[in-house]
Amino acid sequence: MTTISLRKLIAGSSIALGLAGFGSTALAQDAAQDEGPIRVGILHSLSGTMAISESTLKDEMLMLIDKQNAAGGLLGRQLEPVVMDPASDWSLYAEQARDMLTGDDHVDVIFGNWTSASRKAVLPVVEELDGLLFYPVQYEGEESSENIFYTGAAPNQQAIPAVDYLMSQGVERWALLGTDYVYPRTTNKILEAYLKANGVADDDIMINYTPFGFSDWQSIVSQVKDFGSQGKKTAVVSTINGDANVPFYNELANQGISAGDIPVVAFSVGEQELTGIDTAPLVGHMAAWNYFMSVDSDANYDFIDDWVAYTGNDEAVTNDPMEAHYIGFNMWVQAVEKAGTTDVDAVKDSIIGVTVPNLSGGASTMMPNHHITKPVMIGEIQDDGQFSVVWRTPTTVAGDAWSDYLPDSRNLISDWRAPLRCGKLDVESMTCEDGPGAE
Repeated sequence: MTTISLRKLIAGSSIALGLAGFGSTALAQDAAQDEGPIRVGILHSLSGTMAISESTLKDEMLMLIDKQNAAGGLLGRQLEPVVMDPASDWSLYAEQARDMLTGDDHVDVIFGNWTSASRKAVLPVVEELDGLLFYPVQYEGEESSENIFYTGAAPNQQAIPAVDYLMSQGVERWALLGTDYVYPRTTNKILEAYLKANGVADDDIMINYTPFGFSDWQSIVSQVKDFGSQGKKTAVVSTINGDANVPFYNELANQGISAGDIPVVAFSVGEQELTGIDTAPLVGHMAAWNYFMSVDSDANYDFIDDWVAYTGNDEAVTNDPMEAHYIGFNMWVQAVEKAGTTDVDAVKDSIIGVTVPNLSGGASTMMPNHHITKPVMIGEIQDDGQFSVVWRTPTTVAGDAWSDYLPDSRNLISDWRAPLRCGKLDVESMTCEDGPGAE
C-alpha cells in the first residue's frame, strides 16, 4: 500500500508541474539587466571515432543559437557559443567541461556528449560545479542526476519497444551486438532480463562486444550467420557505435545476409551515419528512434528547411539526436524565460513540466526525473539512406531513469522536485539513496 500511495502522490502532484518556478519570475528584471552574453557550451567531438555522429550536433547547436539571437536573444541578451572538441577522448570531455564551467568563458549551460562513457566522465564535474548538461542521445538508464537533462531515449523509449516489435514479427533468437562500453553492456543486461522474462531460453541469446572503431567483422558475422541458421527466426539488436557500423553492414552484405534473412535493428545508426555510404546492402534493416527525417509534419519540414539553408547543402540530413537537441535547447530557453534568470538552481526548478513542440507533430514534456516524453518509432532503411516508419507508439512515452526489469532498480524512481529532490528513491523502503533527500 505504501508504494501505491507514494506513486499516486507523485503522479497526482504532476498537476502542479506548470507552476514550478512561477514564484521566481520576480528575478526577471534583475537578470535582464545583466551585461554581456549568455554563454552556451557545445561539447561534441569534432575528431576521432565519434566525429561521424557528433560534429553535426555542434553545427546544429550553432544554428539554434543563431536563430535565437535573430529573434532577440534571451532575457534581452545575446547567446554566445563556446565550442570545444574533446576528440572522442572521454577524459577530455571531463576536462573541457570543467574548463567551460570555471574558465574565463564561463558557460551557463552545456549541450553535449554522445557516448555514455563520455557522459559519465562529465557527470561528476557538472555535479561538483553545479553546471547544467543537456544530453541528446539514447542511453542505458540506471542513472539520474540533478544536473543532467536526458533528452535522448531511455531503454523503455527505444530498446524495449524495439524488442517488442521484433517479437511481434516472430523473432525467437537474439544476437545482441554492441561496442564495449557502458551503454551497450547495461542496455543488453536489461534486454537479456526482459527476453528471459518473456520466455526466451539462454541458448537463444548471443551477446558479443567489440572495441570502438572495430573493423574486422568477418568472424563475428560468420558466428551470427551460424546462430541464425538453427531453424528459428533470428534478429540482431545492435548497440554498435560510431564508425564501426560501416564495416559491420558491409560484412553482412559480403556474407550474403539480407534483412530478410537476419534483420538488424540498430539503436545508434541514423540518417547521418548512412550519409556517403552505399545503402543498397542495408535496405530493409531497421533502426529504433524517436524521430526520423522522413516524418510527415509541418514542424519537421520547417526544421529541415532551416537546416538545409544553414548548411548550404541540399543533401543535408537530420536525425534523432538533432531533434533531442532541438527539444532540449527550446526547453532550456523556455525555462530561463520562466525563471527570469540563467541561475542553475532556478532553471532546474522551472524546467520541470516545460512542454515544447517535437518534430513529429506532437510535444515533449520535461518530467520530474529529468527525462522527457517521446514517441517511439521503428524505421526501415531505404536505398536513398532514409527510413520508412513501419511502426510507432500511438502516444508519447515517458522515459524511465530506472529499469523495471533489473532486480536492483525495479523499485526505484527519480523525482527532482522539492521536497523529494531524490534521484534514487526506493518506494518500498521510502529511502532516498542519491540527492539532497538522502542527507
